[in-house]
Order: sequence, then C-alpha cells, then structure tokens
Amino acid sequence: MSSTQQVQVEDAPSRGRFEISVDGQVVGMASYHVDDGVMTLPHTEVSPAVAGRGLGTVLVAAVLASARQRGLSVLPYCSFVRHYLQQHPADQDLVRPDDRPHFGLPLTAR
Repeated sequence: MSSTQQVQVEDAPSRGRFEISVDGQVVGMASYHVDDGVMTLPHTEVSPAVAGRGLGTVLVAAVLASARQRGLSVLPYCSFVRHYLQQHPADQDLVRPDDRPHFGLPLTAR
C-alpha cells in the first residue's frame, strides 16, 4: 500500500458493519450487532486483492476504538478479532472477565 492511498474506516450501522475503504473503494468489513451494552463481532473479512497490507488490523483497531468510545464490551467470535486481542493486550479489557476464558483470553487484562 503506498503512502498516497487514502484508507478510511466507517461505521455502516444500517448494514450492521464497519467498512474499510482504500481510495473510496470498500475492500473489507467487520460485521457487528449491539445489544444490552455488548458489541458482538462475528465476522471480519478483507478482499484477497489487498491482503497482507495490514488493513484488517486497521479495521479491527477502529472497531474496538468505537466500542470503547461507546462504552461497550465486546464478544470477539471472529477469529481475526480474537487474534488481534491476543496481540494487543491493552484492548483485552473490552472483553468482560467472565467472557475471556471462552475466547482464550487471560482472566485479567494486561
């Protein structure tokens, strides 16, 4: 990905997902739904045409930042989101302690 490309993540609540676009073209999404203060994250995908550029990481970071800003906890059913959380312990507090073992996360956020 060149430094001149414009990457943007937007919440598309009417479609139940966050979308990541490069130069105005949607190349990935993270589906979600919110209920009772919990954001459930079942699926994330990025187009194979742009794979390996870190766009999935950018997308998940933005989704989790939005959850934090909205005061929501998260249920990371998506394996990519779980992997992100394992690699970014500072965001593990978004998963309630009682839910962490179910997702392979430590009981206490680091």
